[in-house]
Amino acid sequence: MSNVIVGLDIGTTKVCAIIGKRNEHGKVEVLGMGKSESLGVIRGEVRNIEKAVRSIVEAVEKAKVSLLKNNSNIKLEINSVHVGIAGQHIKSMQHRNSISLGSEAVEVSREDVRRLIEDTYKLALSPGDQIIHVLPQEFAVDEWGEVLDPIGMSGVRLSSNFHIITGNIDAIKNIGKSVNRAGLELADLILEPLSSAEAVLTPEEMEAGVCLVDIGGGTTDVAIFKNNIIRHTAVIPFGGNIITNDVEEGCNVLKNQAEALKVKFGSALADENKDNEIVSIPSFHGRPPKEVSIKNLAMVIQARVEEIFESVLYEIKSSGLEKKLNAGIVITGGGSQLKHLDKLVEYVTSLDARIGYANEHLGKTAVEEINSPIYATGVGLVIKGLKAAEEKDAISNIKDEKERKNAEQEVNQKEGNILSRLLKQGQKWLYENDDLKDF
Repeated sequence: MSNVIVGLDIGTTKVCAIIGKRNEHGKVEVLGMGKSESLGVIRGEVRNIEKAVRSIVEAVEKAKVSLLKNNSNIKLEINSVHVGIAGQHIKSMQHRNSISLGSEAVEVSREDVRRLIEDTYKLALSPGDQIIHVLPQEFAVDEWGEVLDPIGMSGVRLSSNFHIITGNIDAIKNIGKSVNRAGLELADLILEPLSSAEAVLTPEEMEAGVCLVDIGGGTTDVAIFKNNIIRHTAVIPFGGNIITNDVEEGCNVLKNQAEALKVKFGSALADENKDNEIVSIPSFHGRPPKEVSIKNLAMVIQARVEEIFESVLYEIKSSGLEKKLNAGIVITGGGSQLKHLDKLVEYVTSLDARIGYANEHLGKTAVEEINSPIYATGVGLVIKGLKAAEEKDAISNIKDEKERKNAEQEVNQKEGNILSRLLKQGQKWLYENDDLKDF
């Protein structure tokens, strides 16, 4: 059977496990999906490992049941998962690094590019931070800049601009421990907005310039692409949960009622609602039902959404690409389902906006709800996992040892994921406890 990948999205409000494979048409077919309430996770960070483990186990078990229900002929044991990482601790920076190729001009080799990237991992960081991704952007050979592929060019110095993504080392370890204690291996650790981009963006959008905004429960993740290269990432510490809290206080209702009001009747534009629209909800025992104005509800929601997208606009301006995002903004995640959200975003940012659904690369599937923006990250994790597995298979089929090593270097350089480096080197890093599996 072809590669089957499991993506695990450990979010603030839900944990979602998605099982997928590539179909005969090159599309991703979702074989099964399971989700559970997220416990022990606050704003994308695992704060209680035991609770997180229970949520992971429940989601994976439900995914297995879904797999058997939809594909009774497939017997699959889930051993490893591709996991997304997000949270307030995630930071990004631009860094330029260079190495000498020698005193005389020589041709740039794959080994030189690898050496430049490896040297970038030695960058001094704040105490407690760890590099997650080192993503090369344009290279330069001597005075020749903006080179996408420097191999074969001649010079004495090789340089590159890097987009470096870091995270708190304890937060990273807590994800690894949670996955391991759930009886699973961590196949890869991927920044969530990069995964979401795989699911909802088109190559044309990433070439033209686009800002992806993934509104989760605890945070809003931002990723900006131009010329098919990631240029900027950021995490805004507000998400769907804070909108629910605003509704709870602004409408004086219970938390579960606030969430239901937001989902069923919420709108990001108050002017799109009529003054006389009222919804009646149950009150406390023995008291008459409470009436809530739909327009007032929208005003509460709009105020917070405007704040979130003002922060997004700040990140866009900080990237220096405000005038170069020809494809505008693509909004995904659970918070993207608010009515009229795209209109409000266009008003706040003056950029075109659309809602990004997780069906850009999906084929037919028995799990119909997977098309929702809620599952964009999980679908993206499956896509990234499939690409990695297919590249690994392609490399293993190369008979010439030198060509195989060159291909391995090329794959490792492309994503710059620290976990794959550590797995390859056999280092103990994520886990310090003796009862946990070492890399």
